[in-house]
Amino acid sequence: MRARAAAGEADDVNHTRVRLRRELERARARTHALTAVPESELTAQHSVLMSPLVWDLAHIANQEESWLVRRVAGRAAVRDGIDEMYDALLHPRATRTELALLDPAGARAYAAEVRDATWEVLDDCDFDTELTRDGFVFAMIAQHEQQHDETMLATHQLRSGEPILDAPAAPRTVASPAPDRVVVPAGPFTMGTSDDPWALDNERPAHRVHVEAFVIDAAPVTNARYLRFVDDGGYDRRALWTEDGWAHRVEASLDAPLFWSRGEDGRWVTRRFGRRIPVRPDEPVVHVCFHEAEAFARWDGGRLPTEAEWEKAARWDPDTGGSRRFPWGDDDPGPAHANLGQRHLGPAEVGAYPGGVSPLGVHQLIGDVWEWTSSRFLPYPGFRAFPYREYSEVFFGDDHRVLRGGSFGTDPVACRGTFRNWDLPIRRQIFAGFRVARDAEGASDV
Repeated sequence: MRARAAAGEADDVNHTRVRLRRELERARARTHALTAVPESELTAQHSVLMSPLVWDLAHIANQEESWLVRRVAGRAAVRDGIDEMYDALLHPRATRTELALLDPAGARAYAAEVRDATWEVLDDCDFDTELTRDGFVFAMIAQHEQQHDETMLATHQLRSGEPILDAPAAPRTVASPAPDRVVVPAGPFTMGTSDDPWALDNERPAHRVHVEAFVIDAAPVTNARYLRFVDDGGYDRRALWTEDGWAHRVEASLDAPLFWSRGEDGRWVTRRFGRRIPVRPDEPVVHVCFHEAEAFARWDGGRLPTEAEWEKAARWDPDTGGSRRFPWGDDDPGPAHANLGQRHLGPAEVGAYPGGVSPLGVHQLIGDVWEWTSSRFLPYPGFRAFPYREYSEVFFGDDHRVLRGGSFGTDPVACRGTFRNWDLPIRRQIFAGFRVARDAEGASDV
C-alpha cells in the first residue's frame, strides 16, 4: 500500500516537472521571438512609458535566478552586482536607458546561463515547501516572464518604423452575442480562490460576496459603438467626465483612442504593430484609458462594472451556485475558447468565440482586451502577501484601477477568471478596452 502511494506521489511530481518545463519553455520561446530584432531596436527606448527591450530580457532572467537558482536551490548568484539594476521598483522605466545595462549579447548569455541552472533546480526539486508546493514558484516565474512578454508586445506596438511582428488575422464573427445585454441576478457568489495552486497572492483567498442585480454588456464595447461616442462630441462634453478625467483629457489632448487617426478619405484608421489598417467596426475598442471608458459608460447611460460584478458574470454558475475557473468551465483555455497567447496581433470580432461564453450568455470575458473596472486595487479580506510584498501589496490603494480578463497578448498561464491586473487610470498603451454595466432594479435574488 505504501509502495503504491509512493509511486503515485512520484508520478505526480514527474507530471508537475513536465508541465512546468513546458510552461517555462513556451515563455522563453516567446521571449526569443519578441527580442529577435536588430540590436538598435533592443537598446532603444521606444517610449518613456516602457523599458528598452534589452532591460526586460535581462530582468526576466534576473527574477528567475533570484527565485529559482538562489532561493529554491540556495546556489550562488550566476552574475554578481546586477540585482539593483534590474529591480523594477528602484528604477522607473523612463530612466532605465541611463543604467549600465547588459548589452544584447550579454543579456542573452545571462538568460541562457540562468535557464541551464533552472533545469537542474527543477530536476532536483521535491516540491515539499510552501514556496515549491505544486510547482508554485516555478509557475510564478513562468507567469512573470509571460507578463513581461505582453509588456514587450506593447513596446512593439509603440515603436515606429517598419513592421517586425506578424501573426494570422484574428477570427471574424461566427455568431453574434445575443442579447446585447445580460441580466445577472442578485445574490452571493464565491470570489477569488483558495485552491488554484498557481494563483497569485492578490487572487486569494476565496470569499463570499453579495452582488446586487445588474445588467452587463454581452460583449466588450466595439469600435462602432465607441465611434458614435466620438462623433457625438464625447471628448468635448465636460459633463461626461470626472474632474480627474477631464483634467487628463485636456492635458493629454485626448480626442480618440490611442493610435487612431483620420485617413486621407476622412475615415478612421489605426496603427497596429507598424501597419495602418481601417478601424474595424466589430472589434472591441482597444487602447483606451480608464477615464475614456468611464466617460463612454456615462454617455451610454451606464457605468463601468465593479470587479466583483465582472467576476460574477465570468465565473458564477447559476445551475450549481459555484464559481468556475473560466467562463466555459474549469478546463484550460484553448483556441476555441478565447483569443489569448499572441496567436493574433489584435482583438477578434465580437461573437467570434461562442465556445468561451459564460453560463449567463456573456461573451469574450477572457482574452481580446483587458477590461477596465471601476474598482480600486485593494486586498481581499484575509489577504497574505506571498511570497513577497512587492508583487501586489505595495500597489494597493487608490492610485490603481483593476482590469480583468486578459488580452490577445496575455498567455493562458497568466490568465484565469480570478486573475487581477491593475494600472494607473491614465494608461493607454496597454491592450485595454471595457464593457458597460447598469443597475437592474427589481431583479430577484438567486
